Amino acid sequence: MSRWRAIVLAIGLAGLAGCAVQSTAPIGQLPVTKSHPRYAPPPGAQSHWDAGLGVYVVEGARDLYYRERTYYRWSSGWSWATNPQGPWQPTDSSGVPPGLYRRYAQ
Repeated sequence: MSRWRAIVLAIGLAGLAGCAVQSTAPIGQLPVTKSHPRYAPPPGAQSHWDAGLGVYVVEGARDLYYRERTYYRWSSGWSWATNPQGPWQPTDSSGVPPGLYRRYAQ
């Protein structure tokens, strides 16, 4: 194999390393893992990463989620806070991760 061909092949394979495969599983039914490689879990709370929702599900709390230093709560509408005890600020769908929003969309 020529040197240039090897370089082009290596660059092409390196580019594929960042590709993601999209699942066809229904939202909220993708594999559940303990953590995500990019997003840190909520501090001081038991949680698991839900790939279908795109957030951590806080265990022991109803309809409480976390991603990127923000908690999300569903209670007949969306609100967010930087602390699980609040204060909570109301938001619309633009303030919630898309997978999470779709779970409660009617």
